[in-house]
Amino acid sequence: MIESERLSRPSVTILMQEFRRDWMREMITRQPRIFDAAILSSLRQGTNFLASASMISLGGLLALIGNSERLLGVAEDLTLGGSPTLVVEVKLMVTGIFLLYAFLKFVWSNRLFGYCAVLMAAVPNDPGDPRSLPRAMQAAEVNIRAAFNFNRGLRALYFSLGSLAWLLGPLALICGAAIVCYMIWSRDFASHSRRILLNPPGSAP
Repeated sequence: MIESERLSRPSVTILMQEFRRDWMREMITRQPRIFDAAILSSLRQGTNFLASASMISLGGLLALIGNSERLLGVAEDLTLGGSPTLVVEVKLMVTGIFLLYAFLKFVWSNRLFGYCAVLMAAVPNDPGDPRSLPRAMQAAEVNIRAAFNFNRGLRALYFSLGSLAWLLGPLALICGAAIVCYMIWSRDFASHSRRILLNPPGSAP
């Protein structure tokens, strides 16, 4: 739903697509293009940070799964019951799958932002060059795909946190998943940021 362009109520992710295309159109006429390079570098730093955080979290989770004694102690404290070690390991492995998915998405997003940087560098300095706009639009579309993958990684991180509620039982898992779904939905479809994108301050309602 978030990435669908056919909805009558587009998400923030879809609304940002046109801003990314406008960015690349403006880049053609901007000299020098240091500002654009700085923005792209900032985006890549964000993907690097979250990819590293996902990998560190995944490593810590695997270490916890491998430590059976500590795992049993955590399970008893959280569930107040004698859950078998295998059951708790499976529950944590679900969280690990989300973290692994997030890591792969952040890495691919970083790679796509790198492709975008190369495409931006290939845009001729002359705005009148017939190659300028097509290459800028190529950079915009790659930038959009990078953003899609970055957002998918973020959503996977949210669900990895929500899946930890399974340690408290199935009802807690349902509540955790519902809370995460609501957070994601509200930020893309009912946030103040979305209202600003649709109606800039000072514009007619």
